[in-house]
Amino acid sequence: MILIADSGSTKTHWCIIENGEKVKTIFTEGINPYFQTQEEIKKELILSLFPKVTGLPLQSVIFYGAGCLPERKQVVRNAIAETLQTETIEVHSDLLAAAHALCGREAGIACILGTGSNSCFYDGKEIVSNVSSLGFILGDEGSGAALGKTLVGDLLKNQLPEQLKEAFLIRYNLSVAEIIDRVYRKPFPNRFLAGFTPFLIEYIDLPQIQLLVRNCFRAFFQRNVAQYDYHSYNVHLMGSVAFFFQDLLKKAAEECGMKTGKIMRQPMDGLIDYHSKK
Repeated sequence: MILIADSGSTKTHWCIIENGEKVKTIFTEGINPYFQTQEEIKKELILSLFPKVTGLPLQSVIFYGAGCLPERKQVVRNAIAETLQTETIEVHSDLLAAAHALCGREAGIACILGTGSNSCFYDGKEIVSNVSSLGFILGDEGSGAALGKTLVGDLLKNQLPEQLKEAFLIRYNLSVAEIIDRVYRKPFPNRFLAGFTPFLIEYIDLPQIQLLVRNCFRAFFQRNVAQYDYHSYNVHLMGSVAFFFQDLLKKAAEECGMKTGKIMRQPMDGLIDYHSKK
């Protein structure tokens, strides 16, 4: 049995496969070693994952996750090793998960647009070029966090219709002080801001909201994807933001002279296929 994990900042999707077939699916809170310590990750695994896999003969755990930079991978590996009995543990970035799921063993441009954003050029075996996402403060263009940040900033600075601002504050029952507190003082501000994407989806027919979203996507393509060979390869995209806003995403890509390829909401089916063939 192989346990595959796809973890973002918001949730972790676990899937047990045996002989290429899906045996069990589990969801837990997101695991991100950039924001969490080894002990915090271990606690989450013990509470939410261990009771659901105990007694299963796991041969290997393959973990793909946000924040799994080379210097932070060992944090996740240690937490898993101290929680689960398994022969081997692999820890990879969520970007490699997107590349494996979207491109398989063929070269291509693979991108993530979820709570955060990222992109790379993948040669069919490994990531050979990556423009750093820089996180939602300095980068993460096109992500749920960036969309939420832009929406909140425009609403509070009166750049959008007053009735839209009122609808937002009523919907989320938030004051300006509470918003500032959640963004600047509370943990996981990226999750908080990304949580406003459903509001954008609901009001997407408004020209002002369409422009906001398209501008965010254009920034993603111009500041990230434009640094790869997009003339020779289609741009494949992964994530909930890419999936639910795909019509505007395709238009933004076209405006930047790029062609989109596969657009997937989540990578798990592609990862199962990749590791089953492997």
